[in-house]
Amino acid sequence: MPEQAETLRRTPLSRDRVLRAAVALADEAGIESLSMRNLAQDLGVVPMALYKHVANKDELLAGMIDVVVGEIDPPVSGDWKHAVRRRILSAREMLLRHPWAPLAIESRNTATPAILGYLDSMIGTFRAGGFSVDLAHHVMHAMGSRILGFSQELFDASRRAGRSGTPDPEPPAADLPPEVAAAFPHVAEIALAASHDDESVVGPGCDDQFEFEFALDLLLDGIERLHRQGWTSSRRAR
Repeated sequence: MPEQAETLRRTPLSRDRVLRAAVALADEAGIESLSMRNLAQDLGVVPMALYKHVANKDELLAGMIDVVVGEIDPPVSGDWKHAVRRRILSAREMLLRHPWAPLAIESRNTATPAILGYLDSMIGTFRAGGFSVDLAHHVMHAMGSRILGFSQELFDASRRAGRSGTPDPEPPAADLPPEVAAAFPHVAEIALAASHDDESVVGPGCDDQFEFEFALDLLLDGIERLHRQGWTSSRRAR
């Protein structure tokens, strides 16, 4: 509608408006269609106007990720297993609404603030449930990308093209500046306690909703059993 388009053009540009317009464009036409020029055209501004709110396309993508991660349900109190399952399935619903988001998350070398906040709160849920740092660390490895609502096998094509795969859900401690560690203490706690392999192997598989929830429940049941047993990594068979 011409009147609606004119109203949008007159609405002051802001970072939030830029990011949400970019999300809408990626939802409608795919992430490959996203460019500063196309986004500016959708917003009815010249491309240079966008750079007052995002420095470059990488910052734009990071902001878009934070917008959609913000759609995940907030933490709930009570049983850790129910709380974790609910949030992971909420994350999956978010990713299904934004099909471009898993690849955008996977392709980044560093986690965005919203992702760090989400991971920190999930680790906090495990810790509040009585998990040791040791068990929480290994649980985060076991959950992998599933903690964010998707499975790595979604990216078989990108791995064949030579990409490195989904980033570890817990960044190495050396990569965490002091201010980041202070903002996300649970992530820092896990990172400081962790030792990481340089490589991991992920096999192929299917990832429809049933398979996702089936594997998720297997993981949560196993995690619950280990938690009740007081499992520690020092008790592993050698």
